[in-house]
Amino acid sequence: MGLTAKIRTRDGWAVSHAVVTVTDMTGTQVLRAEADTEGAVRDTTELAPGAYTVIVTAVGYAPAASSAIVTASGRAEVGAVTLARQGGTELPPPGPWTIDPVHSSVAAVAQHLGISSVHGRFAEFGGTIEIAPDDVTKSRVEAVIRAASIDTGNGMRDTHLKSADFLDVEQHPEITYRSTGLTATGSDRWTVHGELSMHGVVRPVDLDLAYLGTGADPWGGTRAAFRATAELHREDFAMNYNQVLQAGIAAIGTTLKVELDIQAVQGDTLPQG
Repeated sequence: MGLTAKIRTRDGWAVSHAVVTVTDMTGTQVLRAEADTEGAVRDTTELAPGAYTVIVTAVGYAPAASSAIVTASGRAEVGAVTLARQGGTELPPPGPWTIDPVHSSVAAVAQHLGISSVHGRFAEFGGTIEIAPDDVTKSRVEAVIRAASIDTGNGMRDTHLKSADFLDVEQHPEITYRSTGLTATGSDRWTVHGELSMHGVVRPVDLDLAYLGTGADPWGGTRAAFRATAELHREDFAMNYNQVLQAGIAAIGTTLKVELDIQAVQGDTLPQG
């Protein structure tokens, strides 16, 4: 006897903070129950046979209402109820997520000699993402990059980039990013507002973020994928070195395009192995 239901997002994830309210045909509330961590609702209150309205609410989601018929057994099986995020935007399940550096990349592209591009990447980095359960715009991200892990495929160039002319890794071994806010720009796109600390200078930097989806991994965990880009100007971070060639062309462009491909694992630790 009683009420059973499963509360899910559009992509099948449990909504653990959902509340189910049942009213009879006069509008009187006869039952109120909360979902468990699996998004399941099980309430043993016996209901009189008849027609009822079931309303499911959760902070950050649009309410859903449906009808239920209680049989002589006193049982109402509502089944799966799908909640849509307010604004129509889907995100991973709320809570902590840990960036997996093995399956992620932090890359930068700079113009070289005005005609070609130099591609580099940072080999060592880590970070955390916290998806807020109630107001998605309160979600947070923090990342730390080891500056000396820069790799452009050319040892001499890498040594120069690590020197005081550029990253000055002896004095500033870490590059850090901390978000300060989030703005929706589409159904699965966001602008992440934050502060980047590099070369001893802190500047506001926005990331254009795309959420690529969530799924199970072979190690029994859940992963979410993101892609983000940003544009940086070297002079903003006191990296003013440049070599001007005889033709008047700067050897290295002043604009850097940053490209991030991120996989994050649900939870506050990475799987072992």
